[in-house]
Amino acid sequence: MDFAYWLNEHLIDVLATAWFFICWIGYSEFSRKRAKKVHCLSSVLQQYRKQWILRMLRRDNRIGDVAIIANLERNASFLASTSILVIAGLVTAVASTDKIHVLLTGLPFSEANISPLQLQFKILLLLFVHVFAFFTFTWSMRQYGFSAILLGSTPMHDEDTSNDPSNNFAFNFAKVIDQAGHSYNYGLRAYYFSMAILAWLFNTWLFLLAVAFVVAILYAREFHSKTLKTMIRAGELKGQTQALK
Repeated sequence: MDFAYWLNEHLIDVLATAWFFICWIGYSEFSRKRAKKVHCLSSVLQQYRKQWILRMLRRDNRIGDVAIIANLERNASFLASTSILVIAGLVTAVASTDKIHVLLTGLPFSEANISPLQLQFKILLLLFVHVFAFFTFTWSMRQYGFSAILLGSTPMHDEDTSNDPSNNFAFNFAKVIDQAGHSYNYGLRAYYFSMAILAWLFNTWLFLLAVAFVVAILYAREFHSKTLKTMIRAGELKGQTQALK
């Protein structure tokens, strides 16, 4: 079997896979660059994180700050643990492709001409996405751990330095927490796009629509959600320059 024949036989699957990665990677790049021009959840949270650290420097009691970082790390830890369970299930599914194939081909809207090999590829793609999510969540956990160490090394309350908005320690502390938040967000996006792959187990066209739907949901929530508008109003961030770029 030459490559041209193979490509002709699996052209739709190749295009669908390309569509998936273009939307996933493309949206990540789009949102990153868009956040530098307009307000979104990530850019607004950047402002709040720096405000948080600046206020923390003015307090002697930082037990609440420790609790916040621990809670953020716990969220990433939960999803990392969930990814391990999903990965274990998908590895089992790869070994049972024939049984799953028989089950899926009998369901409504399922493509009757799908081969066990094609099904195995789709499960492997789903496995890849969750492995990626696991690494991003664990990296987020580590970064929150670094933040806890920075919190422990925070200078004691000093009015002269804590009132300085360009405080170098506060800026870099907030930057570490911000990077941890970005890693957590990348992992969440991987979870969203993995939901679209589930549609591919049934129908390719349904998968293409599901990927587009995920992009639309992510864009609406990150750039036009009511939560974003409320956070902007709460912090009076409208018109301010972006921090921590």
